[in-house]
Amino acid sequence: MPASRDAPRAKGPRSRGPLASPEARRQTDDVIHGRNPVLEALRAGRPINKVLLARGTGRPAAVEEILRLAKDAMVVVERVDRRAVDRLSPDGRSQGVVALAAVKGYADLEQLLAVARERGEPPLLVALDHIEDPHNLGAIIRTADAAGIHGIIIPQRRAAALTGSVARASAGAVEYVTVARLGNLSNALASLAKEDVWTVGVDPSGQRDYTEIDYRQPTAIVIGAEGKGLSRIIKERCDTLASIPMRGQIASLNASVAAALVMYEAARQRSTAEPG
Repeated sequence: MPASRDAPRAKGPRSRGPLASPEARRQTDDVIHGRNPVLEALRAGRPINKVLLARGTGRPAAVEEILRLAKDAMVVVERVDRRAVDRLSPDGRSQGVVALAAVKGYADLEQLLAVARERGEPPLLVALDHIEDPHNLGAIIRTADAAGIHGIIIPQRRAAALTGSVARASAGAVEYVTVARLGNLSNALASLAKEDVWTVGVDPSGQRDYTEIDYRQPTAIVIGAEGKGLSRIIKERCDTLASIPMRGQIASLNASVAAALVMYEAARQRSTAEPG
């Protein structure tokens, strides 16, 4: 989903070289910079996507406490070049530490299932296998809200998180869709299996048309990464694989478009009939 031309530009430092990556520029409006501000954000339980720690920063007391609190909160800490950290700081004085904040808190699997129970419906979830484009994630969240999905699962690493860019791409739907961010997607699908949730991987190798799947039962729809599809281990973990027919020359759809097709098929089935 392309960003709106009318969307406000993120305010942040002007690019001063190759280390100011596109992702870094997108996230400058979500940055907490400096040791004490990052420390206090973690102490307050503010939702954090990632902490970036400059290599060679050392281990003063504030940094040790940041590392401890990040571990307790299951926040990823990534060591990067000092210049990359400083360029995310408006004044270039990050003290070697910045945190990329989330626009809202993350849930766990039980909270996603609780949403379904509260609505009196079988769970209908979407799990994303390393969707890295924030506009795709935002578009998926927007469609999930419209289609009545109970929640979305994203992995902790190598995936877009709930940044301001994602919130804008979702047109505000991020406020209404419960999102769980978990360390291991394969383990999450295994946990769903224990809750009798059927996992349907959407992949070109699937032998069944996506419209042939019964989504009226408790279901998690699993969507693969842009250009890569589902990883091998996730394919093996899914209960079944379904494909979307492609009659043209292009071999695959954008991840958010594929997700939208399957979500709305699930919504259609649930609105017209009860499980047999």
